[in-house]
Amino acid sequence: MSKGTASEDVRVSAGLQVKAAPVSGGGGLTWLQIVRLALVQTALGAMVVLTTSTMNRVMVVELALPAIVPGALVAIHYALQMLRPAFGHGSDGGRRRTPFIVGGMAVLGLGAVGAAGATALMSTSPTAGILAAMLAFVLIGAGVGAAGTNLLTLVATHVAPHRRGPAATLIWIMMIAGFAVTTGLAGQFLDPYSPARLVAVTATVCTIAFVVSLFAVAGVETSGSASAANSAATAAKPAFRVALAEIWGEAETRRFTIFIFVSMLAYSAQDLVLEPFAGLVFAMTPGETTALSSAQHGGTVLGMVLVALAAPLLARRLPGILTGLCIAGCLGSALALGLLSASGFDPELIQELVALTPLVFALGLCNGIFAVAAIARMMGLAREGAKGREGVRMGVWGASQAIAFGLGGFLGTVAVDLTGQILGQNLGGAGSAYAFVFGAEALLFILSARLAFRAVTRPSAQPAPVRREPGPSSSDVVPA
Repeated sequence: MSKGTASEDVRVSAGLQVKAAPVSGGGGLTWLQIVRLALVQTALGAMVVLTTSTMNRVMVVELALPAIVPGALVAIHYALQMLRPAFGHGSDGGRRRTPFIVGGMAVLGLGAVGAAGATALMSTSPTAGILAAMLAFVLIGAGVGAAGTNLLTLVATHVAPHRRGPAATLIWIMMIAGFAVTTGLAGQFLDPYSPARLVAVTATVCTIAFVVSLFAVAGVETSGSASAANSAATAAKPAFRVALAEIWGEAETRRFTIFIFVSMLAYSAQDLVLEPFAGLVFAMTPGETTALSSAQHGGTVLGMVLVALAAPLLARRLPGILTGLCIAGCLGSALALGLLSASGFDPELIQELVALTPLVFALGLCNGIFAVAAIARMMGLAREGAKGREGVRMGVWGASQAIAFGLGGFLGTVAVDLTGQILGQNLGGAGSAYAFVFGAEALLFILSARLAFRAVTRPSAQPAPVRREPGPSSSDVVPA
């Protein structure tokens, strides 16, 4: 990845050179500042999980609504992620990103509380409640997009190269922690369930999360990061469509966007099919399948931690360590999914080779390795190409990831149903349907490994034609 001078970036647009000071001096963000920013991701995860998990269950179980209702509402949230490049563009050109983070968290909080109120309304007036929920999920999607994009861009542009791998791991793990802590505590306070209790718990969680995010970002992005050149940089910033066209004109950015989409499609497609597969094919109880899912998540976290530890230690001897870990994670995931696919046809044979739980743990381990290595590499790539476009670049990748996540979960379940109907009992019943789906995911991960090699190991493409004059040279540095 390209790294400019230790103390400044040179931003060039329309023939004008503008210098912008860093956030925390030449050394980048300190570990304390990185931890504080990771707390924002924890707060974001705490708000989101209530809407995608808790309210989902309430709509389907307590209110007896069709599963398509919460599914469509979550789809609205994912659809709004298409705006991520626009949110990133808004803070490019020398502007501070903190207001976008705080504003996004505020909108997200309002949307989450609104969604709880709308869910409560559904119990007495379903139509009005669903319409209100649609508006609330628009706010949720916009808030996640604005806060998430600018948080990752702030980290990407101000974390020193040797800290990007651990920083990516920390941010991801703390988001998962937000999910876990919130669902655990909220579950206790929601019993016995009532609409009023749902609104009260959601409002409390969102208030705490917003206050935490305020304290987390306070003073991290100092006034030095918004230098005296801000007005010139902002004036020189092109329109969003022009900036987006410039970014998409960068071959490396385009290749990495495709890699993110394909790999995250494979990653997310397994989420909603693994537990039903274990129950139908291996006759596991609900408690056993929950434990299986826990084993997968445990493997994912371990994979992330391994990347955080290995990358700094091996970076100097193996400068392409992140690329290698990313490819290895993809290929390992493909192998594990291939074995799961085989178990769909012959559960007894696969049990003789490797037990299901260790196999699923290995799948999670490889998923974690590839995911964090990809995110760390993404943080470095965000600073390549035309300067002053980091927000748009991160927004494009964030939109690609969000769309893949939304499609992956949906297509995975649809593929199981369709394949099962087509195959019927001819090739082993339900097990064969899951086998074909896992096999397709394995192929996607193999394709992802190839895309990763092409996307992050070739020399950086020249940024889109023009609007640029020669500036200080950059050395090619791979983050540890």
